[in-house]
Amino acid sequence: MWEASFWGFVGGFALLIGAAAGIWLPTSKRFVGLVMAFGTGVLFSAVAFELTAEAYDRSGADAVVIGLLAGSVVFFVGDALIDRRGGHRRKSPNGSPAGAGAGALVLGALLDGIPESAAIGVSLVGGGSVGVAVVVAVFLSNIPESLSASAGMRSDGRSVRYVLGLWGGVLVASTLAAGLGFVVLGGAPAVVVAVTQAFAAGAILTMLADTMVPEAVEHAGALVGLVTALGFTCAFLLSMA
Repeated sequence: MWEASFWGFVGGFALLIGAAAGIWLPTSKRFVGLVMAFGTGVLFSAVAFELTAEAYDRSGADAVVIGLLAGSVVFFVGDALIDRRGGHRRKSPNGSPAGAGAGALVLGALLDGIPESAAIGVSLVGGGSVGVAVVVAVFLSNIPESLSASAGMRSDGRSVRYVLGLWGGVLVASTLAAGLGFVVLGGAPAVVVAVTQAFAAGAILTMLADTMVPEAVEHAGALVGLVTALGFTCAFLLSMA
């Protein structure tokens, strides 16, 4: 459990790094979009090779299909509820819509971050070593997520304490999610572990399509496709190493 929590903390700590960059470093919106695109490619690779493929190897196609669809539906519903409270542009460097509640931003950050961290804990189930590619993918994707969102929150006039406090809270939740992912599934049957892995993959895929890719394209344009492919390639080579 402690090892899973530690690696969850490592992956989540990137949120604070990205938040600090969004607050204090002069970054253009185009640069933010390109960094988001790279992180998107990294996560696509982790979803395909570290989560979905491993879930298939554990328990076959049925577990993968059930998990992917369930994870996607749960994220979709949760995201729709958060959108209604003003959180649909939570990752935009332009800031959130007028009237967006602090609760929507916090819940949105948790919804986006917890599946990734839980996947880290699940990668240790069965006595295996931590999925290095998953940790790296989560770490690299968290930086542009929090960088973009933090820049947007600052443009909304939110205080540095508020922004860092939000991401600090998400870091704590991510650390706990990784530890719980290992504890809850430590003695579970292979099919349960496989469905959980695919569930996390489905949630992450839906998050990428719904929030990361649109924001990246809006701010960085046509180069997003190339940079996403670059991120995917780097993460794929890491998975195969």
